[in-house]
Amino acid sequence: MFLKKIFNKHNGQGQLFWALVESVRTARGPRHKIVSSLGYMDEAGRLGIVQAVEGTRPRQELLFPEPEPAVTPEWVEIDVKNVRTENSRRFGDVWLAIELIKKLGLDEAIEQAMPKTHPKISWGLLAQVLIIGRFCEPSSELYLAEQFYGESAMAELLGIPEEDIYDNRLYRALTHLVKHKDSLQQHLKNRLGDLFQISYELLLYDVTSTYFEGVAARNPQAQYGYSRDSRPDCKQVCIGLVVTKEAMPLGYERFEGNRHDSKTAKEIITKMESLYGTADRIWIMDRGMVSKALLAFLAQGNRQYIIGAPKSQLKKFEQYLLHPTWQRVHDGLDVQLCPSPDGEEREVFILCQSQARRTKERAMHDRFIGRFEQELQKVQKSCQSGRIKSMHDIGARIGRLRERYPRASALIETVSTERDGKIDLRWTIRNKEDDWSRLSEGCYLLRTNIKDWTAEDLWKAYIQLTDAEEAFRIQKQDLKLRPIWHQREDRVDAHILVCFLAFVLWKCLEQMCKQAGLGNEPRTIVEEIRKLNVVDVVLPTRSGQEIRLRCVSKPEKHLAMLLQKLNLHPPAKLMRKRNL
Repeated sequence: MFLKKIFNKHNGQGQLFWALVESVRTARGPRHKIVSSLGYMDEAGRLGIVQAVEGTRPRQELLFPEPEPAVTPEWVEIDVKNVRTENSRRFGDVWLAIELIKKLGLDEAIEQAMPKTHPKISWGLLAQVLIIGRFCEPSSELYLAEQFYGESAMAELLGIPEEDIYDNRLYRALTHLVKHKDSLQQHLKNRLGDLFQISYELLLYDVTSTYFEGVAARNPQAQYGYSRDSRPDCKQVCIGLVVTKEAMPLGYERFEGNRHDSKTAKEIITKMESLYGTADRIWIMDRGMVSKALLAFLAQGNRQYIIGAPKSQLKKFEQYLLHPTWQRVHDGLDVQLCPSPDGEEREVFILCQSQARRTKERAMHDRFIGRFEQELQKVQKSCQSGRIKSMHDIGARIGRLRERYPRASALIETVSTERDGKIDLRWTIRNKEDDWSRLSEGCYLLRTNIKDWTAEDLWKAYIQLTDAEEAFRIQKQDLKLRPIWHQREDRVDAHILVCFLAFVLWKCLEQMCKQAGLGNEPRTIVEEIRKLNVVDVVLPTRSGQEIRLRCVSKPEKHLAMLLQKLNLHPPAKLMRKRNL
């Protein structure tokens, strides 16, 4: 830092004053950045300010030549009573997001991918604004431009003045960013593999949906379909996500809102192979993906897979449930390998029984049986009062109840007889352990074409599919993927891409926590570091001048320890950047 005389013309009159400035490097060359405006002072006062500033930091080199012997430095006296702080801004999580972007090399990848035009602000920087905003304070582009950007330290960290960020500029950045989705995914795959030794032999695939607020008339992919968000009244799109066994995202695709899961798998596999090659990989999917067309596609390309089988196929394995040869995986979970019931030698099935799942399904059966009985009691009263007069009517009533409570239907037997002109309704509940509904409680089925793995290894690989489900929870809850307010198709694609990139930052932090021995839950880190702010510390002098320092709040002891383990070092002071 050094002092500089600045000549300013105001109301036709020239004014000369001193400013404390710093030389910084920018994309357009070295620039002088004003740290504090000090007003006019003589040589002695100037030297006093220099010594006061230099006294607050390690002295590495002189900011000014040694003063001539004739000049006596003057120390500046601070008016302690009037020391104050101003201009407090949110700093911690914004700075963290920028550090993660740099660690992943995402800033350089975006700059290289985005158009090489020369707008006032580069599209790459605007894309970073969108990603940081989604990571720190997920909301609309309008909220980001009008509120969060000005309340955070992004303007100083990125060098973009607050007045240059507005919603239309961010919307245009979205339009440019989405065109480079594939290249950014490829960059992140390579970078994550180098940083965290990620393995890509085992790939987990799952599908979720996210709904729209509005009619989305200009988006043909917005359709009504099965809603995982319990919003069947809203149009939606489906998102297929591929993650590794470490739960690191590899890529995603967007589908129509009414597309069945089984019709997305072939497309996503083809897309991933076009991006990353056709190396030997094992695909893991849940039972909603199973179809004859998919199995034929996988077999045609000699692709390996572990897929959940529909529960309707359990009946074919009844003999293995009656005479089990279980292999214990852990307490409460048993598995056994079974040959294909159709005689297919290329496939084997894994029969699994979970005690926790059995307890849950039994409780569900009991609850539905209770509701079924309550309805049967109402029908019985109607029979006794004479409101139901024919066997046909009572058969229709009971048939509707069986449709309403299918899980309890197989466990309840009803008998209807006609006596003295009235219908007599009786029922019994079957609770024998050899009844199929009871026998199959807690059981599920997997199918695979991997022959050289044990049943335990196959189950452990399949159960990692929960990592893909957790990824959707993070995107929907922490990064606010839903609901979608955009109506144009390209803006919707860009919104999902920004959420994906913010999710990669989240998973990068999670891997850093794992490497540092801090577990695999980064939420605590984000919540704690969010408490760091940046403020202007104003030091009034006795001579009427003010020294203004932009300081970052000091981390608490426990946070400092976490940051040290993560090798993250927030700056003590902040100098304003300008990239314009």
